[in-house]
Amino acid sequence: MENSHSAAYAAAGVDIEAGYRGVQLMKRHVARTVIPGVVSGIGGFGGLFAPDLAGMKEPVLVSGTDGVGTKLRLAQLLGRHDTVGIDCVAMCVNDIICCGAKPLFFLDYIAIGKNEPEKVADIVSGVAEGCVRSGCALIGGETAEHPGVMDPDDYDIAGFAVGVVDKSKIIDGSRIQEGDALIGLTSSGVHSNGFSLVRKVFDIERTDLAAPMDALGGKSLGEALLAPTKLYVKPVLALLEGGIDLHGASHITGGGFYENVPRMLPEGLEAHFYAAMLPRMPIFDLIAKRGNISERDMYNTFNMGLGMVLAVPREQADKALAILRGAGEPDAAEVGGVCPGDAGVAFCEVCPPVV
Repeated sequence: MENSHSAAYAAAGVDIEAGYRGVQLMKRHVARTVIPGVVSGIGGFGGLFAPDLAGMKEPVLVSGTDGVGTKLRLAQLLGRHDTVGIDCVAMCVNDIICCGAKPLFFLDYIAIGKNEPEKVADIVSGVAEGCVRSGCALIGGETAEHPGVMDPDDYDIAGFAVGVVDKSKIIDGSRIQEGDALIGLTSSGVHSNGFSLVRKVFDIERTDLAAPMDALGGKSLGEALLAPTKLYVKPVLALLEGGIDLHGASHITGGGFYENVPRMLPEGLEAHFYAAMLPRMPIFDLIAKRGNISERDMYNTFNMGLGMVLAVPREQADKALAILRGAGEPDAAEVGGVCPGDAGVAFCEVCPPVV
């Protein structure tokens, strides 16, 4: 790369040498994610991965892609770029684990107004951290400089993950039945959805994001909102490896409970949530109060403190909770049950006993 320089391209606003420096800075972060199966390092034309399919009769590849959305504006205002990569990974791997697929590798794409190698390396450090936490490898990516299209300080990030599951072990919700217990895994906060509404509610362009707030237990608004999306891969894998017959899983993202939970339910069944068992996180109470937002709209926009909902046979609920708590989910709890109906989602003080 030493002889690679284009004065004309640089005059147009694209510094290819900055791109090379960024690759050098991010290599140490990428190295943290190397797992068995990685064949190539970054910098080639493609990322190579040789999966270990031993013991699988019919391996099925499962892929997911997503970005971080307008939460990025908050990171840009705060000048904090080392966590949004975690969000990007989480939004992809949390989806594919719902199918029972173990993530294998991840690739990212960063579009940026002006390529600042240190900023790009910070972003990638978060991607690498997300990969480490979910046990997959970062095997490639792309950084594209967009002068004249994006402001110099602007950037966007997206990515995709690929995982694998044996065909006979795919989780698709078809085995969910009346009487199944619903187990909730707590979120870390707003995660990466609903930020267009969040930004409007708090008018974040003109708000002091660093000031501690009593309503948030002394945390600043910026700190509470920028908390990275929680990764659920390892706890769910622990359930599967522990012999739990996981009937269904739902990643609570944009559209909240009303959109995501029904995606795992067979026709004729609905999810009943026990109101008393649902978490109450200060950040959601604050959003609802400041924005004068109805509870229905809150549960139809945000995760409301639960980032993942799992359906398991009721007789396995206690064992499932013990496994989850041992796998780093101390607040895992039975939050509802599956009942007959076609409403999709219902909230009740006490659900009727299942006969």
